[in-house]
Amino acid sequence: MNERVEQRYQDLQGILEQARIRPLAEAEYQQLAAALQTLNFLTQELENRRTTIGRLRGMLFGTRTEKTRRVFPSPATPPAGTGGAGPPPADDPKPKPKGHGRKAADAYRGATRITFPHASLKLGDRCPSCRRGKVYARPPAVLVRLLGGPPVTATVYERESLRCNLCLEIFTAPLPETVPEDKYDPSAAAMIALLKYGSGFPFHRLEQLQAGLGIPLPASTQWGIVERAAGLLQPVWQELVGSAAQGQVLHNDDTTVTILDRLPKVHRNGPGEDDPSDHPPPERTGRFTSGIVSIGEGRQMALFFTGHQHAGENLGDVLARRAASLEPPIQMCDALSRNVSSDFQVVLAHCLAHARRRFVEVAANFPQECRSVLETFRRVYENEALTRQAGMSPEQRLAYHQAQSGPLLEELRTWSEAQLAERKVEPHSGLGKALLYIRKHWSRLTLFLQVGGAPIDNNLCERALKHVILHRKNSLFYKTLNGAEVGDLFMSLIHTCRLNGADPFHYLTTLQQHARQITKHPHRWMPWNYRETLRVLPTECAA
Repeated sequence: MNERVEQRYQDLQGILEQARIRPLAEAEYQQLAAALQTLNFLTQELENRRTTIGRLRGMLFGTRTEKTRRVFPSPATPPAGTGGAGPPPADDPKPKPKGHGRKAADAYRGATRITFPHASLKLGDRCPSCRRGKVYARPPAVLVRLLGGPPVTATVYERESLRCNLCLEIFTAPLPETVPEDKYDPSAAAMIALLKYGSGFPFHRLEQLQAGLGIPLPASTQWGIVERAAGLLQPVWQELVGSAAQGQVLHNDDTTVTILDRLPKVHRNGPGEDDPSDHPPPERTGRFTSGIVSIGEGRQMALFFTGHQHAGENLGDVLARRAASLEPPIQMCDALSRNVSSDFQVVLAHCLAHARRRFVEVAANFPQECRSVLETFRRVYENEALTRQAGMSPEQRLAYHQAQSGPLLEELRTWSEAQLAERKVEPHSGLGKALLYIRKHWSRLTLFLQVGGAPIDNNLCERALKHVILHRKNSLFYKTLNGAEVGDLFMSLIHTCRLNGADPFHYLTTLQQHARQITKHPHRWMPWNYRETLRVLPTECAA
């Protein structure tokens, strides 16, 4: 269930009554189809013995934040196994930061800057007020003005045209050399791609916006522009996949996606038009977008792959391009078997946030036990935050966690084993299953206590997948697999730019402007080094 749609029972009942006397309209059919899908979903979840009311409510209506102060509004107890010792909880609301909330002028990096010199004074002149001192330079006074305009602008060049009245030859004024004859500038493709795949702005919505501003840009035209640009950027995309394969740590996960031309026809065209040959293979009917975030050499690289493969299979395709001389990488994911590739050796770590979530889901039924467990996790995450603030090396971080987080987690492990061994908790209850989960995956959940550089959770990949989910919530689906692959390319480049502090609009525009150069040396046009390439490019051309 990708999108929540409000439907009233009276409306559905009215549609059924109308179906007695006339065929259903397309909108009415879609309403009934959504209601049947919801009923089927609820039936499947209720048949699943692991489903709780709280979990089902979260699926249907969304979950709130999982912070401990929201799960347990009252003051928290000490972590499990501490016997009442330990500092007071630090989950109180953060104080409101000081300041007026305005952005400084330096934050407007993409703004056009115009400098106005003083009309009557220059550096070193005598002060016109006291007539004794001299004026010196100080930071300029600034005024920031924000202007509105269409996302994609247009310029109409009208060239004077003359024709001879005898021979009828036409003489047209030539365009200046600085004006290219291409109708669509590379910046237009960059802006459309950034809106669609970077901000979840659908083509049809941009079409309406552009039409209202007097610069028409049909959805079909937008697609043609970004598809052409994607073809030019293929060398950089392939180079990014190869660079990500060499990373020391790889996070991966996936989420569902809809591709219309991969659905059975009964889902696309309505009842009575099903074609058995159009059904996907029975062993794999779903479609997924896998997110992979690779960390290596101080950089983060994001990759997205859409299709029938799971996250583990897509990770295997990436690792196939890994240099054989490198050590096996650390892989961070949740405990689902489909996230792991059996073709390549990795040092597997599991997400501690997923283990914590299991206790959050059953906290209402087991408040005392879950409160203690969540407090333990809170203190571990506080230690992780301290390592980041201090800028510790992987070795320093490992030693710190072993000294500070190790005893906390060992007490939690001892307590959880006692709960199960002494039968204080029913193994088939929600709390029992949460305890069994951390016991089963303990070594992988605590890999950050054993291996330097091992991450504590998979939140980095979860945040990357939010871009996929944002696109899905706004555009709902891809029409074809080719469209999904174009989306994967742009999402990967855009999110990698953001992870490395690069401007995605400038980056995408620059790549199109230097399409020939990136084909020859794509490794020099990555988000983290393309500006250096631009700096030395004029020198190389002159040579």
